[in-house]
Amino acid sequence: MTADRAVGLVRGGEGPQRATLLELFLDLVFVAALALTSRTLAQHLDWVGAFQTVVLLMAIWWVWSATALATDVYHTHRPPIFVMTLWVMLGTLLMAGALPAAFSGHALVFAGAYVAIHLGRGIFLVAALRGHTARVHATRFIFWFAVSAVPWLAGGLVAGPARSLLWIAALAIDYGSAWLRYPTPRLGRVPTAQYTVAADHLAERYQQFFTLALGDLILVTTLTYADNDMTADRTAALLVAFAATVLVWQIYVHRAGALMQAAIESSREPGRFVRSAPNTHLIMVAGVVVTAAGFEVVIAHPTHHTTPWLAGVILGGPALFLAGRARFEYEVFSRVSPSRLVALLVLAAAAPALTLAPALVASLAATLVLAGIATADGIRAHGNPPEPPAPST
Repeated sequence: MTADRAVGLVRGGEGPQRATLLELFLDLVFVAALALTSRTLAQHLDWVGAFQTVVLLMAIWWVWSATALATDVYHTHRPPIFVMTLWVMLGTLLMAGALPAAFSGHALVFAGAYVAIHLGRGIFLVAALRGHTARVHATRFIFWFAVSAVPWLAGGLVAGPARSLLWIAALAIDYGSAWLRYPTPRLGRVPTAQYTVAADHLAERYQQFFTLALGDLILVTTLTYADNDMTADRTAALLVAFAATVLVWQIYVHRAGALMQAAIESSREPGRFVRSAPNTHLIMVAGVVVTAAGFEVVIAHPTHHTTPWLAGVILGGPALFLAGRARFEYEVFSRVSPSRLVALLVLAAAAPALTLAPALVASLAATLVLAGIATADGIRAHGNPPEPPAPST
Protein backbone atom coordinates (compact mmCIF):
# COMPACT_ATOMS: atom_id res chain seq x y z
CA MET A 1 0.00 0.00 0.00
CA THR A 2 1.36 3.41 -0.90
CA ALA A 3 1.74 6.22 1.58
CA ASP A 4 -1.08 8.13 -0.13
CA ARG A 5 -3.48 5.24 0.33
CA ALA A 6 -2.42 4.88 3.94
CA VAL A 7 -3.03 8.56 4.57
CA GLY A 8 -6.57 8.09 3.29
CA LEU A 9 -7.28 5.69 6.16
CA VAL A 10 -6.67 8.28 8.86
CA ARG A 11 -9.39 10.67 9.85
CA GLY A 12 -8.51 14.33 9.50
CA GLY A 13 -10.17 17.56 10.52
CA GLU A 14 -12.87 17.27 7.86
CA GLY A 15 -15.76 18.48 10.00
CA PRO A 16 -18.36 16.60 12.07
CA GLN A 17 -17.83 12.85 12.16
CA ARG A 18 -20.68 10.55 13.10
CA ALA A 19 -20.75 6.91 14.04
CA THR A 20 -21.30 4.60 11.10
CA LEU A 21 -23.82 1.82 10.55
CA LEU A 22 -20.91 -0.63 10.56
CA GLU A 23 -20.01 0.42 14.11
CA LEU A 24 -23.61 -0.03 15.24
CA PHE A 25 -23.62 -3.43 13.55
CA LEU A 26 -20.49 -4.32 15.53
CA ASP A 27 -22.17 -3.30 18.78
CA LEU A 28 -24.91 -5.90 18.34
CA VAL A 29 -22.59 -8.73 19.37
CA PHE A 30 -21.67 -6.86 22.52
CA VAL A 31 -25.33 -6.74 23.59
CA ALA A 32 -25.31 -10.55 23.46
CA ALA A 33 -22.00 -10.69 25.35
CA LEU A 34 -23.25 -8.38 28.12
CA ALA A 35 -26.52 -10.32 28.43
CA LEU A 36 -24.63 -13.59 28.83
CA THR A 37 -22.39 -11.96 31.44
CA SER A 38 -25.44 -10.86 33.43
CA ARG A 39 -26.99 -14.30 33.23
CA THR A 40 -23.74 -15.93 34.32
CA LEU A 41 -23.64 -13.73 37.43
CA ALA A 42 -27.32 -14.38 38.19
CA GLN A 43 -26.62 -18.11 38.21
CA HIS A 44 -23.55 -17.83 40.47
CA LEU A 45 -24.28 -15.40 43.29
CA ASP A 46 -21.11 -15.95 45.28
CA TRP A 47 -17.48 -14.80 45.43
CA VAL A 48 -16.47 -17.04 42.54
CA GLY A 49 -19.28 -15.77 40.33
CA ALA A 50 -18.49 -12.16 41.19
CA PHE A 51 -14.81 -12.60 40.41
CA GLN A 52 -15.46 -14.35 37.12
CA THR A 53 -17.95 -11.68 36.09
CA VAL A 54 -15.35 -8.96 36.68
CA VAL A 55 -12.74 -10.76 34.57
CA LEU A 56 -15.16 -11.52 31.72
CA LEU A 57 -16.61 -8.02 31.66
CA MET A 58 -13.18 -6.37 31.65
CA ALA A 59 -12.14 -8.53 28.71
CA ILE A 60 -15.29 -7.76 26.74
CA TRP A 61 -15.05 -4.06 27.50
CA TRP A 62 -11.41 -3.85 26.43
CA VAL A 63 -12.25 -5.37 23.04
CA TRP A 64 -14.94 -2.76 22.46
CA SER A 65 -12.96 0.16 23.87
CA ALA A 66 -9.82 -0.51 21.82
CA THR A 67 -11.92 -1.00 18.68
CA ALA A 68 -13.88 2.20 19.33
CA LEU A 69 -10.64 4.17 19.52
CA ALA A 70 -9.40 2.56 16.29
CA THR A 71 -12.60 3.41 14.41
CA ASP A 72 -12.36 6.95 15.80
CA VAL A 73 -8.90 7.39 14.29
CA TYR A 74 -9.45 5.53 10.98
CA HIS A 75 -12.22 5.64 8.36
CA THR A 76 -14.43 2.56 8.69
CA HIS A 77 -15.53 2.71 5.05
CA ARG A 78 -11.99 1.97 3.85
CA PRO A 79 -11.63 -1.76 2.94
CA PRO A 80 -8.84 -2.59 5.46
CA ILE A 81 -10.73 -1.00 8.36
CA PHE A 82 -13.99 -2.58 7.20
CA VAL A 83 -12.38 -6.04 7.22
CA MET A 84 -10.73 -5.32 10.59
CA THR A 85 -14.11 -4.42 12.11
CA LEU A 86 -15.71 -7.60 10.83
CA TRP A 87 -12.75 -9.54 12.27
CA VAL A 88 -13.43 -8.00 15.69
CA MET A 89 -17.12 -8.79 15.35
CA LEU A 90 -16.45 -12.46 14.55
CA GLY A 91 -14.01 -12.78 17.44
CA THR A 92 -16.45 -11.16 19.86
CA LEU A 93 -19.14 -13.58 18.71
CA LEU A 94 -16.84 -16.48 19.61
CA MET A 95 -16.04 -14.87 22.97
CA ALA A 96 -19.74 -14.43 23.71
CA GLY A 97 -20.50 -18.03 22.79
CA ALA A 98 -17.72 -19.31 25.04
CA LEU A 99 -18.50 -16.92 27.89
CA PRO A 100 -20.84 -19.08 30.03
CA ALA A 101 -18.12 -21.78 30.25
CA ALA A 102 -15.11 -19.46 29.96
CA PHE A 103 -13.74 -20.67 33.29
CA SER A 104 -14.34 -24.33 32.48
CA GLY A 105 -14.59 -26.18 29.18
CA HIS A 106 -14.42 -23.20 26.81
CA ALA A 107 -11.55 -21.31 28.42
CA LEU A 108 -9.15 -21.69 25.49
CA VAL A 109 -11.82 -20.60 22.98
CA PHE A 110 -12.54 -17.47 25.02
CA ALA A 111 -8.89 -16.58 25.52
CA GLY A 112 -7.92 -17.49 21.95
CA ALA A 113 -10.66 -15.32 20.48
CA TYR A 114 -9.64 -12.41 22.72
CA VAL A 115 -5.99 -12.67 21.66
CA ALA A 116 -6.88 -13.12 17.98
CA ILE A 117 -9.05 -9.99 18.05
CA HIS A 118 -6.34 -7.74 19.43
CA LEU A 119 -3.40 -9.15 17.49
CA GLY A 120 -5.47 -9.34 14.31
CA ARG A 121 -6.55 -5.72 14.69
CA GLY A 122 -2.95 -4.64 15.09
CA ILE A 123 -1.76 -6.69 12.10
CA PHE A 124 -4.51 -5.22 9.90
CA LEU A 125 -3.47 -1.70 10.89
CA VAL A 126 0.28 -2.26 10.48
CA ALA A 127 -0.29 -3.70 6.99
CA ALA A 128 -2.68 -0.94 5.98
CA LEU A 129 -0.60 1.93 7.34
CA ARG A 130 2.62 1.13 5.49
CA GLY A 131 4.40 4.43 4.88
CA HIS A 132 2.37 6.33 7.49
CA THR A 133 3.67 7.51 10.86
CA ALA A 134 0.55 6.08 12.56
CA ARG A 135 1.99 2.63 11.85
CA VAL A 136 4.32 3.07 14.84
CA HIS A 137 1.33 3.39 17.17
CA ALA A 138 -0.22 0.20 15.76
CA THR A 139 3.12 -1.56 16.30
CA ARG A 140 2.99 -0.62 19.98
CA PHE A 141 -0.44 -2.25 20.21
CA ILE A 142 0.85 -5.47 18.70
CA PHE A 143 3.81 -5.59 21.09
CA TRP A 144 1.73 -5.22 24.25
CA PHE A 145 -1.08 -7.50 23.13
CA ALA A 146 1.53 -10.11 22.24
CA VAL A 147 2.89 -9.80 25.79
CA SER A 148 -0.56 -10.24 27.36
CA ALA A 149 -1.33 -13.11 24.97
CA VAL A 150 1.06 -15.33 26.93
CA PRO A 151 -0.93 -15.32 30.23
CA TRP A 152 -4.24 -15.27 28.33
CA LEU A 153 -3.45 -18.44 26.38
CA ALA A 154 -1.64 -20.09 29.30
CA GLY A 155 -4.73 -19.47 31.41
CA GLY A 156 -6.84 -21.17 28.76
CA LEU A 157 -4.67 -24.28 29.00
CA VAL A 158 -4.60 -24.68 32.79
CA ALA A 159 -7.41 -24.99 35.31
CA GLY A 160 -8.34 -23.86 38.80
CA PRO A 161 -6.79 -20.89 40.61
CA ALA A 162 -3.87 -20.76 38.16
CA ARG A 163 -6.23 -19.74 35.36
CA SER A 164 -7.65 -16.93 37.45
CA LEU A 165 -4.20 -15.63 38.41
CA LEU A 166 -2.96 -15.75 34.82
CA TRP A 167 -6.00 -13.91 33.47
CA ILE A 168 -5.71 -11.26 36.19
CA ALA A 169 -2.10 -10.75 35.12
CA ALA A 170 -3.17 -10.52 31.47
CA LEU A 171 -5.79 -7.86 32.22
CA ALA A 172 -3.26 -5.94 34.31
CA ILE A 173 -0.94 -5.87 31.29
CA ASP A 174 -3.70 -4.77 28.92
CA TYR A 175 -5.11 -2.02 31.11
CA GLY A 176 -1.77 -0.99 32.61
CA SER A 177 0.04 -0.64 29.28
CA ALA A 178 -2.77 1.57 27.98
CA TRP A 179 -2.65 3.78 31.07
CA LEU A 180 1.13 4.12 30.68
CA ARG A 181 0.67 4.99 26.98
CA TYR A 182 2.15 1.72 25.66
CA PRO A 183 5.85 2.12 26.51
CA THR A 184 7.56 -0.06 23.91
CA PRO A 185 11.27 -0.92 23.50
CA ARG A 186 12.93 1.31 20.86
CA LEU A 187 9.62 3.07 20.18
CA GLY A 188 8.92 4.67 23.55
CA ARG A 189 5.46 5.77 24.69
CA VAL A 190 2.63 7.16 22.62
CA PRO A 191 3.16 10.95 22.65
CA THR A 192 0.32 12.76 24.39
CA ALA A 193 -0.22 14.82 21.25
CA GLN A 194 -1.19 11.67 19.34
CA TYR A 195 -4.30 11.24 21.51
CA THR A 196 -6.08 13.67 19.22
CA VAL A 197 -9.55 12.31 18.50
CA ALA A 198 -12.77 13.26 16.78
CA ALA A 199 -14.58 14.34 19.94
CA ASP A 200 -18.02 14.21 18.33
CA HIS A 201 -17.48 10.66 17.07
CA LEU A 202 -15.92 9.23 20.23
CA ALA A 203 -18.53 10.84 22.51
CA GLU A 204 -21.29 9.43 20.34
CA ARG A 205 -19.74 5.96 20.46
CA TYR A 206 -19.67 5.94 24.28
CA GLN A 207 -23.24 7.24 24.43
CA GLN A 208 -24.36 4.58 22.00
CA PHE A 209 -22.63 1.77 23.83
CA PHE A 210 -24.07 2.77 27.18
CA THR A 211 -27.53 2.85 25.61
CA LEU A 212 -26.90 -0.60 24.15
CA ALA A 213 -25.77 -1.78 27.57
CA LEU A 214 -29.23 -0.82 28.80
CA GLY A 215 -30.45 -3.16 26.07
CA ASP A 216 -28.85 -5.93 28.15
CA LEU A 217 -31.08 -4.92 31.06
CA ILE A 218 -34.15 -4.93 28.85
CA LEU A 219 -33.22 -8.20 27.13
CA VAL A 220 -32.44 -10.14 30.31
CA THR A 221 -35.55 -8.98 32.19
CA THR A 222 -37.86 -9.62 29.22
CA LEU A 223 -36.48 -13.11 28.59
CA THR A 224 -36.77 -13.99 32.27
CA TYR A 225 -40.36 -12.74 32.39
CA ALA A 226 -41.22 -14.76 29.27
CA ASP A 227 -39.61 -17.92 30.68
CA ASN A 228 -41.82 -17.91 33.80
CA ASP A 229 -45.53 -17.83 34.57
CA MET A 230 -46.87 -14.29 34.22
CA THR A 231 -48.07 -13.79 37.76
CA ALA A 232 -48.95 -10.45 39.31
CA ASP A 233 -45.78 -10.29 41.40
CA ARG A 234 -43.57 -11.10 38.40
CA THR A 235 -45.34 -8.43 36.37
CA ALA A 236 -44.72 -5.97 39.19
CA ALA A 237 -41.04 -6.95 39.18
CA LEU A 238 -40.87 -6.36 35.42
CA LEU A 239 -42.41 -2.91 35.85
CA VAL A 240 -39.86 -2.06 38.55
CA ALA A 241 -37.06 -3.25 36.23
CA PHE A 242 -38.40 -1.06 33.44
CA ALA A 243 -38.57 1.95 35.75
CA ALA A 244 -34.98 1.32 36.88
CA THR A 245 -33.84 1.13 33.24
CA VAL A 246 -35.45 4.46 32.41
CA LEU A 247 -34.00 6.10 35.52
CA VAL A 248 -30.47 4.85 34.82
CA TRP A 249 -30.70 6.23 31.29
CA GLN A 250 -32.06 9.56 32.55
CA ILE A 251 -29.33 9.92 35.17
CA TYR A 252 -26.63 9.12 32.61
CA VAL A 253 -27.75 11.60 29.96
CA HIS A 254 -28.58 14.43 32.36
CA ARG A 255 -26.00 17.08 31.48
CA ALA A 256 -22.72 15.13 31.83
CA GLY A 257 -23.73 12.34 29.48
CA ALA A 258 -24.94 14.83 26.89
CA LEU A 259 -21.84 17.04 27.21
CA MET A 260 -19.06 14.52 26.70
CA GLN A 261 -18.14 15.93 23.29
CA ALA A 262 -17.94 19.48 24.62
CA ALA A 263 -15.93 18.30 27.62
CA ILE A 264 -13.32 16.62 25.39
CA GLU A 265 -13.10 19.69 23.16
CA SER A 266 -12.69 22.08 26.09
CA SER A 267 -10.21 19.92 28.00
CA ARG A 268 -6.66 21.23 28.33
CA GLU A 269 -5.39 17.65 28.04
CA PRO A 270 -7.80 15.71 25.80
CA GLY A 271 -5.46 12.73 25.88
CA ARG A 272 -5.95 12.24 29.61
CA PHE A 273 -9.72 12.54 29.22
CA VAL A 274 -9.67 9.99 26.38
CA ARG A 275 -7.63 7.55 28.48
CA SER A 276 -9.87 7.89 31.56
CA ALA A 277 -13.22 7.66 29.72
CA PRO A 278 -12.96 3.89 29.10
CA ASN A 279 -12.47 3.11 32.80
CA THR A 280 -15.26 5.47 33.84
CA HIS A 281 -17.72 3.92 31.42
CA LEU A 282 -16.59 0.43 32.39
CA ILE A 283 -17.75 1.13 35.96
CA MET A 284 -21.13 2.38 34.74
CA VAL A 285 -21.58 -0.53 32.34
CA ALA A 286 -20.64 -2.93 35.15
CA GLY A 287 -23.41 -1.35 37.21
CA VAL A 288 -25.90 -2.07 34.43
CA VAL A 289 -24.70 -5.68 34.07
CA VAL A 290 -24.99 -6.32 37.82
CA THR A 291 -28.41 -4.62 37.92
CA ALA A 292 -29.61 -6.88 35.10
CA ALA A 293 -28.42 -9.96 37.01
CA GLY A 294 -30.28 -8.80 40.10
CA PHE A 295 -33.53 -8.24 38.22
CA GLU A 296 -33.24 -11.63 36.53
CA VAL A 297 -33.37 -13.27 39.96
CA VAL A 298 -36.07 -10.93 41.24
CA ILE A 299 -38.38 -11.53 38.28
CA ALA A 300 -37.90 -15.30 38.53
CA HIS A 301 -38.44 -15.35 42.32
CA PRO A 302 -40.06 -12.05 43.39
CA THR A 303 -41.36 -13.28 46.75
CA HIS A 304 -38.28 -15.25 47.78
CA HIS A 305 -36.12 -14.21 50.69
CA THR A 306 -33.39 -11.69 49.81
CA THR A 307 -30.12 -13.41 50.64
CA PRO A 308 -27.08 -11.25 51.46
CA TRP A 309 -25.60 -11.98 48.04
CA LEU A 310 -28.83 -11.12 46.27
CA ALA A 311 -29.11 -7.89 48.26
CA GLY A 312 -25.53 -7.10 47.29
CA VAL A 313 -26.35 -7.53 43.61
CA ILE A 314 -29.68 -5.67 43.74
CA LEU A 315 -28.14 -2.69 45.55
CA GLY A 316 -24.61 -3.06 44.21
CA GLY A 317 -25.65 -2.63 40.58
CA PRO A 318 -27.12 0.86 41.08
CA ALA A 319 -24.25 1.70 43.47
CA LEU A 320 -21.64 0.80 40.83
CA PHE A 321 -23.47 2.82 38.23
CA LEU A 322 -23.73 5.85 40.53
CA ALA A 323 -20.05 5.59 41.48
CA GLY A 324 -19.06 5.58 37.81
CA ARG A 325 -21.52 8.37 37.08
CA ALA A 326 -20.03 10.47 39.91
CA ARG A 327 -16.56 10.02 38.42
CA PHE A 328 -17.95 10.92 34.99
CA GLU A 329 -19.52 14.05 36.44
CA TYR A 330 -16.19 15.04 37.96
CA GLU A 331 -14.44 14.54 34.62
CA VAL A 332 -16.94 16.83 32.89
CA PHE A 333 -17.63 19.46 35.57
CA SER A 334 -14.77 19.06 38.10
CA ARG A 335 -17.33 18.50 40.87
CA VAL A 336 -19.74 15.83 42.12
CA SER A 337 -23.38 16.43 43.07
CA PRO A 338 -24.04 15.64 46.75
CA SER A 339 -27.07 13.59 45.75
CA ARG A 340 -24.76 10.90 44.30
CA LEU A 341 -22.87 10.51 47.54
CA VAL A 342 -26.07 10.53 49.62
CA ALA A 343 -27.55 7.82 47.39
CA LEU A 344 -24.49 5.61 47.83
CA LEU A 345 -24.76 5.97 51.60
CA VAL A 346 -28.48 5.14 51.52
CA LEU A 347 -27.88 2.01 49.44
CA ALA A 348 -25.17 0.83 51.84
CA ALA A 349 -27.27 1.56 54.94
CA ALA A 350 -30.35 -0.17 53.50
CA ALA A 351 -28.58 -3.44 52.71
CA PRO A 352 -28.91 -5.11 56.16
CA ALA A 353 -32.60 -4.28 56.49
CA LEU A 354 -33.45 -5.44 52.98
CA THR A 355 -32.11 -8.94 53.69
CA LEU A 356 -35.25 -9.33 55.81
CA ALA A 357 -37.57 -8.38 52.92
CA PRO A 358 -38.73 -10.19 49.77
CA ALA A 359 -36.61 -9.72 46.65
CA LEU A 360 -39.27 -7.54 44.99
CA VAL A 361 -39.20 -5.10 47.91
CA ALA A 362 -35.41 -4.88 47.78
CA SER A 363 -35.46 -4.10 44.05
CA LEU A 364 -38.17 -1.49 44.59
CA ALA A 365 -36.04 0.19 47.28
CA ALA A 366 -33.04 0.39 44.94
CA THR A 367 -35.24 1.82 42.19
CA LEU A 368 -36.63 4.46 44.55
CA VAL A 369 -33.07 5.59 45.30
CA LEU A 370 -32.50 6.05 41.57
CA ALA A 371 -35.78 7.96 41.37
CA GLY A 372 -34.54 10.26 44.12
CA ILE A 373 -31.38 11.00 42.13
CA ALA A 374 -33.34 11.78 38.97
CA THR A 375 -35.71 14.02 40.92
CA ALA A 376 -32.80 15.88 42.54
CA ASP A 377 -31.25 16.41 39.11
CA GLY A 378 -34.51 17.82 37.78
CA ILE A 379 -34.97 20.18 40.73
CA ARG A 380 -31.38 21.39 40.47
CA ALA A 381 -31.70 22.09 36.74
CA HIS A 382 -35.15 23.70 36.87
CA GLY A 383 -35.00 27.41 36.18
CA ASN A 384 -31.21 27.46 35.91
CA PRO A 385 -29.19 27.99 32.71
CA PRO A 386 -27.42 24.90 31.34
CA GLU A 387 -24.11 24.34 33.08
CA PRO A 388 -21.14 24.38 30.68
CA PRO A 389 -18.48 21.67 30.94
CA ALA A 390 -15.45 22.54 33.05
CA PRO A 391 -13.04 19.57 32.96
CA SER A 392 -10.15 19.74 35.40
CA THR A 393 -7.64 18.60 32.77
